[in-house]
Amino acid sequence: MAGKRGSGVLELAVLGLLNESPMHGYELRKRLNALLGMFRAFSYGSLYPCLKQLLANGLIVEDRPEEPNVAIALQSRRSKIVYRLTADGKERLQHLLTEAGPATWEDEGFGVRFAFFSHTRADVRLRILEGRRSRLEERLERLRAALARTRERVDHYTLELHNHGLESVEREVRWLNELIGRERAAQENASTSDKNQDAPRRDGR
Repeated sequence: MAGKRGSGVLELAVLGLLNESPMHGYELRKRLNALLGMFRAFSYGSLYPCLKQLLANGLIVEDRPEEPNVAIALQSRRSKIVYRLTADGKERLQHLLTEAGPATWEDEGFGVRFAFFSHTRADVRLRILEGRRSRLEERLERLRAALARTRERVDHYTLELHNHGLESVEREVRWLNELIGRERAAQENASTSDKNQDAPRRDGR
């Protein structure tokens, strides 16, 4: 199950980055490392199997350079290939960006989904943020309960480590509360603006 979730995160990241612009494999690797490296250990060995699957599914295509001399640097050919999103790839990306289930709330999935929030519908963004907050609040309860049970039985350094983990989760919950508040306010403002535009003017014009 974890592997399947991981491949889904990588698929979204690859499609999302290629939606911004076509890229060589090396450039894509660097961008993925910058994006995924913040949220999980990214293995370069997982990239090319993912690209192969996306190619087989018709979601991306390879633009290969003209090479009249076949003997030229066969080992560097992969780095010269430019990967580009197809129409089906763009459709698949839009589908992925509408998902807001539990997988999008987890540590691995949330960060990558958040990185593409500017391309995600407002209602989906809000569901993901609220789901993430709910998941972390459950984690907080477990951490506090565990800390209360073990406080008297662990040494000073272990207790500090537990407190650090607790404070980290509390900090993210506060951050999520702020984001959710802003998202709700923006949606309410947009709704009010739409209603004002649709309402007939009193002077009948």
